[in-house]
Amino acid sequence: MDILYLIDRLEEIIKTSKQWPIGGHRLVDESKIWPLLDQMRISIPDEVRRAERVVREKERMLAQTNEEAERIVALARAEAAKLVSEHAISQAAESRAAMIRERAEREADMIRAGADDYAFEVLCRLEQEMKRALTVIENGIRTVQAERERRQAASSAVAEAGDGAAKAGRTP
Repeated sequence: MDILYLIDRLEEIIKTSKQWPIGGHRLVDESKIWPLLDQMRISIPDEVRRAERVVREKERMLAQTNEEAERIVALARAEAAKLVSEHAISQAAESRAAMIRERAEREADMIRAGADDYAFEVLCRLEQEMKRALTVIENGIRTVQAERERRQAASSAVAEAGDGAAKAGRTP
């Protein structure tokens, strides 16, 4: 499941929760939050696998680039060998082979750089998405924790009020 979809669902649950009139706090239904957080924990490895696929794709592109560069170099050598057979043209052949080799290496470098740029962009976007997801999760956890503490404080205050009334000989 897409982590951003899960984050949107978490945000929707928080937005649609009942708001307390004082303090801007919200009452969040834990039974809706916990399964969603579990799904997020499951989805994050999926996002990591996607990043690994991007890296594998980059490596595949680099392998193709190297093969293409070798093919071009082999063609250049074959052409150079053919030209060497004619003595007067041998220098020109060597020069042309060197140019072709340099061109092939430049093209291979450009393809490698493009693959690196693409992988870098994808990984940066993934990092931003993961940071955003983590922030949303942490905010959700803090909200749930604050709500728990508020409920515990309210329960303690009610219990203490009941104990004080019982000591005074009254029932609450």
